[in-house]
Amino acid sequence: MRKAPVLDVDAILDDRATRIIVCCGSGGVGKTTTAAALGLRAAERGRCAVVLTVDPARRLAQSMGLTELDNTPRSVASYDNGGQLFAMMLDMKRTFDEIIEAHADPERARQILTNPFYQSLSSSFSGTQEYMAMEKLGQLRRSGEWDLIIVDTPPSRSALDFLDAPERLGRFLDGRFIRLLTAPAKAGGRSAFKLLNAGFGLVAGAMTKLLGAQVLKDLQTFVSALDAVFGGFRQRAEMTYKLLQAQGTAFIVVAAPERDAMREAAYFVERLAEERMPLAGLVVNRVHTSPVSGLSAARSTAAAEDLEARGEHELTAAVLRLHAGRMQLAAREGREQDHFVSAHPTVPVAQVPAMSQDVHDLDGLRAIGDLMARAS
Repeated sequence: MRKAPVLDVDAILDDRATRIIVCCGSGGVGKTTTAAALGLRAAERGRCAVVLTVDPARRLAQSMGLTELDNTPRSVASYDNGGQLFAMMLDMKRTFDEIIEAHADPERARQILTNPFYQSLSSSFSGTQEYMAMEKLGQLRRSGEWDLIIVDTPPSRSALDFLDAPERLGRFLDGRFIRLLTAPAKAGGRSAFKLLNAGFGLVAGAMTKLLGAQVLKDLQTFVSALDAVFGGFRQRAEMTYKLLQAQGTAFIVVAAPERDAMREAAYFVERLAEERMPLAGLVVNRVHTSPVSGLSAARSTAAAEDLEARGEHELTAAVLRLHAGRMQLAAREGREQDHFVSAHPTVPVAQVPAMSQDVHDLDGLRAIGDLMARAS
């Protein structure tokens, strides 16, 4: 296997200038567990850390031995050295509601929160989850209550959609369709009446047939009410985006040693470079090794075949074949990692060996953290 620089996890956690760690990667590679393990290790080393997961599968709560997490940081552990660990799971609708309540007067907030279109947008609009992850990160950072925030990014297809979410939501709310809906209200009085009859009436008639009169009215009411608070949305999103680019933020890409996951990891690394986001390195989870690495797959298979041909030591032959299979798997994983290192030779890497069982408590998370740190 090609040699890559080693990712020094403890150096990142011990650096008090590091205030945000973002774990990103494709689904099913152990991203949530990695984020939780980093949070626990940071707390045990004296940091006041909060782990924010956007994963609705509740794996973070399970790995911390908790029954559930919600939109409010919950204390998990505290230590004599002053270290503390908190965890939370993003509730995107609740976060959206909090934004509206904080940035609109009570009557306008009521209009927005009770609007059927808003209720649909805040629960299921594409990009809302990623946008709210950015909002919540900004809230946590501005509160100043934690000196380290670890983000487990959404399990979206690209896993970097949260970088695009503010712009995507902004394009939607600034788009021609939305501007058309708000034009009559913004024009005011007689001008609004003329505008409605001159052109908007034709379009509104078509949209009424397509969407229904009540849906169109709900949409117009929603956009008109939201217009006053959307400027704050964009401003905060831009601030959070700049925060992600600043010193004190570290992106850790998480992958499994499989072809698709390593390709995705390469994409993440390249995308982060394009966005000028500070990449700390790559964590490769569930790497298979063997305690008898000196015995090759070919020699192990040959020895098993010899024993089987003589009808001797069937159990030994079976063990040899298992070893051969594991060595072949390790070789395949090594080749996938070689491809990544060849393309990105300067990216630090930490390998975490595959564990015999799933992580479901703090001891398991501690073991993962130890393995990550041992790689350095």
